[in-house]
Amino acid sequence: MGIRIYRPTSPGRRFMSVADYSELTTDKPYMPLCVSLKKRGGRNNQGRITAWQRGGGNRRLYRIIDFKRDKFGVPATVETIEYDPNRTARIALLKYVDGERRYVLAPNGINVGDQLMSGPEAEIKAGNALPLKNMPLGTFIHNIELRHGQGGKLVRSAGTQAQLVAKDKKYAQIKLGSGEVRLVPIDCMATVGQVSNVDHENINYGKAGRKRWVGRRPSVRGVAMNPIDHPLGGGEGKSSGGRPACSPWGKPEGVKTRKNYKTDKMIVKKRK
Repeated sequence: MGIRIYRPTSPGRRFMSVADYSELTTDKPYMPLCVSLKKRGGRNNQGRITAWQRGGGNRRLYRIIDFKRDKFGVPATVETIEYDPNRTARIALLKYVDGERRYVLAPNGINVGDQLMSGPEAEIKAGNALPLKNMPLGTFIHNIELRHGQGGKLVRSAGTQAQLVAKDKKYAQIKLGSGEVRLVPIDCMATVGQVSNVDHENINYGKAGRKRWVGRRPSVRGVAMNPIDHPLGGGEGKSSGGRPACSPWGKPEGVKTRKNYKTDKMIVKKRK
């Protein structure tokens, strides 16, 4: 796995880079685990935009990923390592000994033919999933559950990993990549290892059109808008806004907006 750099044959090519995809073993997905994906353009069920700068992009099939890893005690073989247009990480197709196939997030370093397993008796090696209480301290993990049986919610993007730093009878302490230390119930499942596609953070899109291919629309500065649309908008000629930077709803830049008081008690050390 590496990065391919282009020759500067045009302004858009000058700084463009792409993954070389050398770790992929097939370019066609396993169709029984694919479903159609409807585009929503960042809009919720009321038609209002809740995620800005989204829309367009190439068509995608959604690959159904097994985030729960609940097939305990059944060995599986890595059949393929594939590209997934819906996430930054690579995915692996597992074939279990009973014939069932499932997609999982591909850990860094696994290859076709490797044997993986999930469950309390699983070995501590990359790609195996087991409860936090069965892992030794210091283990690097990803795809971490927040509630038992819910499926992995934390540490799922390319190149990310967390570390198990402490355990007691009820909770385990997980140190995330942001520096935050968080309590997670000790019965929750997690997968050993680091998520694949580590070089993703070093990729340069190079041109605006390539961002449109992946469904990202342009971002407009607040000072370029009208007063009705943004607190920094309006003014005669080019103005600087006339006030400190803020959101379209007037929230000053840097103000904390976290309001999930129910889970504040689960954060041992904040990321900032």
